[in-house]
This record gives sequence, structure tokens and C-alpha cells, in this order.
Amino acid sequence: MSTVRKQAAATTAATGTDNGGRRDEATRLDPLDGLREPDGPCCDVFLTGTVFLDIIFTGLDSAPVRGTESWARGMGSSPGGVANMATALARLGLRTSLAAAFGDDHYGEYCWDALADGEGIDLKMSRTVPGWHSPVTVSMAYEGERTMVSHGHEAPPPAGPGPFPDCPPRARAAIAALTPGRREEWIASAARRGAKVFADVGWDDTGRWDLAGLADLEHCEAFLPNAEEAMRYTRTDCPRAAARALAEKVPVAVVTLGAEGAYAVDGSTGETAEVPAIAVEALDPTGAGDVFVAGFVTGTLAGWPLADRLAFAGLTAALSVQEFGGSLSAPGWSEIAAWWQQVQAVDGQDPQALRRYAFLDGLLPTATRVWPLRRAVPTIGFRSPA
Repeated sequence: MSTVRKQAAATTAATGTDNGGRRDEATRLDPLDGLREPDGPCCDVFLTGTVFLDIIFTGLDSAPVRGTESWARGMGSSPGGVANMATALARLGLRTSLAAAFGDDHYGEYCWDALADGEGIDLKMSRTVPGWHSPVTVSMAYEGERTMVSHGHEAPPPAGPGPFPDCPPRARAAIAALTPGRREEWIASAARRGAKVFADVGWDDTGRWDLAGLADLEHCEAFLPNAEEAMRYTRTDCPRAAARALAEKVPVAVVTLGAEGAYAVDGSTGETAEVPAIAVEALDPTGAGDVFVAGFVTGTLAGWPLADRLAFAGLTAALSVQEFGGSLSAPGWSEIAAWWQQVQAVDGQDPQALRRYAFLDGLLPTATRVWPLRRAVPTIGFRSPA
């Protein structure tokens, strides 16, 4: 299958932010413009989960060797965990609400400020937990892969009754990570209130891979596992067959195929779509799956055709792996516009591949800024000048 030629170089992501990390309102785009109604939900997407402080080392030639000291040529720090998904959604212009616990240490304060002030994410459903330290992940990226070391403790439950997170706000969509053998009341509550629920799933440590054990799948609009997970849950040996089997359980099944792209089936119409991956030089794959889901959710809420949603999700994920970190690398509309301008200028570009992304012409802002620009600095934060 034809595919867009990769960019001439992996660039530092353009920001849509100024040097202080604040978003540039002039470069923002509302993908739901024209679809909003006065009595509609004020929140586009709700999600909940654990926020980590991510410290990412890049530029390693190989994995660390026992008994030696390794020096990385690059480093970044950013909110991670569920913050990767929240940031990816917000940068695509969706009004995003996050319910999470934050430590009252400097790490927690930094993550809260980065999400609320830097990305405009609604944290009204979140809380600061006195005496609880923030979970931390150190990620080391090399040879297109990553190795992670994490530490943290589960946050204590809220002291009294409240909305965290069992009573989610009215939203157009909700994103959930399904857990085998466990129901989450908030997922059913979100679905009852009209939210389209998009779900992925992690590795099943029990080894049972029982699809019936994913009880909350019945509330989902779309299920987005990777190929290995999909085949194990459906007892198939082909990811496309797995997607077709999953589409009998959920309205839309999307199976990510790694370097091959992604395949989707709309169970209600029988429509299928497959889009190859965009060839890029990967710096760090952290958060790419979250960015893919964010792109697919955006296209779904905007009412795009299945193939366009799949292509857009793959594009946003491809842009993200060219930068370090999860939330740091999530692209916004400015980066997408810059990419579209650049690939169209490549001599000998495959016309069929370009047609696959032609839907972007009616969406994108004009890229008038100087590229590239940086989103973040490598440390938790410098002191403000006096």
C-alpha cells in the first residue's frame, strides 16, 4: 500500500505555546466548531487515572549496563500516565476534564500547573492529597524502544462522599482503560449520561485473555487494542480477523498494527478501513498509543468517515514519536498543519498517499509561524525572573 514519504528530518515539535508553556490562542482550532449547541455538554471528553511525573532520557546508544554509568544526550520532564491522553486531547482542541489525584509535593504542583495552566485541562474533578508523594517514572529511549522504571503508591480514597470519579460530568465522550474481571461504575454512569466511551486495555497478567471478563465493554462505543491483545482476546491468529470478531461485541473495533498502521471495523455498517503507518524516525514511542486514541476520538466526535479518523489517529501518533516524552510530544493543529505543508512540497510524492490526507485541507489553520519551536525545557522548571 502507498504511504506518505517521511519528512526530511525529525523536528522538534512546533508548539502553539509561548516560551512560558502557555498556549497561543491564535493557533488553536476547534474541531467541533459548528456542532456545539447551547444545551450541549460543556465537556468534550472525560477521563480518569493516575498522573505520573515522567523523566525521559533520550540519546542513549544502548540499554544501561549493570555496574556502569550511562550518559544521555537528551532529557525531558513532563506529566505522564493519564496526563499523556489528557494533553493529547486538549492540544487537538477538545474540552478535556480529568479526575486524578495529585501529590502535595513539588512534583504534584508542577504536574497540576502544567496541565491546568499550560494545557487548559479542567481539573475540577481532581484533588490534591496531603502527605502523598507523586508517582514517578523514569523512561530511557534507545533504538526506537523504551525501558521504564516507576515508583509510586496508590492514592488514598477521598475522605468523604464526592464526585471523584464515580459521578463524571456530562461529556460527549469518555476514555477508559478496561481491567479484566473488574467493573468501574463511572464508565456505566458516563455511558448512561450520553458519553461515547472509548476503551483500550493493558496486558492481561492473569494469562486468561477472557473477553467476557471485560465487563465494561458493553458500555463502549469503540475498543482500541493492539494486534497482540486483540488476537489473544479473540483466539485468532490474524489482527484483521480479530477486529472483525471484536466488532461483534462493540460498535467500532480498531486494532493497531504497529509499523503496519491500523485496521478498523464498524460493526453497525460493516464498513472497514485500513491505513498504513507513516514512516518516521522514532525518537521515543512513549505515549504514542494515547495520542492515537486522542486522534481517533477527535475524528469520531467531529463526525468524520472511518478512514479519515484512522488516518488522522495514525498521523498524530507518528508526529508524537519524533519527540521525547508522552505529553511533551503530543501534537497540536499547528504541528499537523506544518507536516501537511511539508509533505505536499516533497518532489515525487505519491498522489494516492496525499489523497488519503486531503481531508486536512478543510480543517487546518495556515502555518504562519517559524518552525520548529520547543514546548518544554529539560527540567521541572526554572525560577521566574524577579
